[in-house]
Amino acid sequence: MFEDSTTAYSYEECKATADWLLAQAPVRPLLGIVCGSGLGGLAEMLKDKLLIDYSDIPNFPQSTVHGHAGKLVFGTLKGKPCVCMQGRFHLYEGYPIQKTTMPMRVFKLMGVETVILTNAAGGLNQDFKVGDIMVIKDHINIPGFAGNNPLVGANDERFGEQFPCMSDAYDRDLQQLAHAVAAELDYSSFMQEGVYSALCGPSFETVAECKMLQFLGADAVGMSTVHEVIVARHCGMRVVALSLITNQVVMDYYSEKKANHAEVLQTGELRAQQMEKLVSTMVSRMKTLKH
Repeated sequence: MFEDSTTAYSYEECKATADWLLAQAPVRPLLGIVCGSGLGGLAEMLKDKLLIDYSDIPNFPQSTVHGHAGKLVFGTLKGKPCVCMQGRFHLYEGYPIQKTTMPMRVFKLMGVETVILTNAAGGLNQDFKVGDIMVIKDHINIPGFAGNNPLVGANDERFGEQFPCMSDAYDRDLQQLAHAVAAELDYSSFMQEGVYSALCGPSFETVAECKMLQFLGADAVGMSTVHEVIVARHCGMRVVALSLITNQVVMDYYSEKKANHAEVLQTGELRAQQMEKLVSTMVSRMKTLKH
């Protein structure tokens, strides 16, 4: 699994991709948004849109998962210049970890300062309900325990320092903004905050794995986001991340429930409008993102 993982994209390759995109784009983005499973509608909120298929972008990976459109969308959101990924890349698609996170470096080289990441996640916290939105305050990088970290290999200081701090990975001011906006929109009844744990996938978690993650302090579990956050912070971008709780994980050996991707996409559709309203209102309050 790790044989190719030290083959990272060079600064020059990322710069070439960023320059190619900027030559097509109607705006130079200051905000980047990553849409999770079933949440691609976030990109539909952009005005003066330009859509570019991942297959047309030099050096860019391809999205292979149902519910991930595989398009980069440029435009403005609440007057802020923005780029939005409709579909992300996962370890379970067979990509080296550096390939799954390469878009974060391209974001940085295009001028992005703040990244909003969304994902679909299973609820480990027994107080969480399907349809809740969790503001991520911290993460547990399980693949990283086995040495699969996107920063492994020679470090290029033009991206960032070799040993970035992760105790403040999720911007506290932006977390507070998310909760404040949710309260204004009367969303507090389904807003949560907690710790997100990333696994590799694509198989869903066993009962024993869920119990272990809960014991470690995780509130939700998924198969993305953490590696993007690490690289975004390595590049000096601010990060806020939101998990849509699409299913309750199975914690009982005698349960008849089974986790499945269809349920994930269905819950994404049910809560999509509120997630879009939450994100767009947050963006309207981000005063530092100006043309």
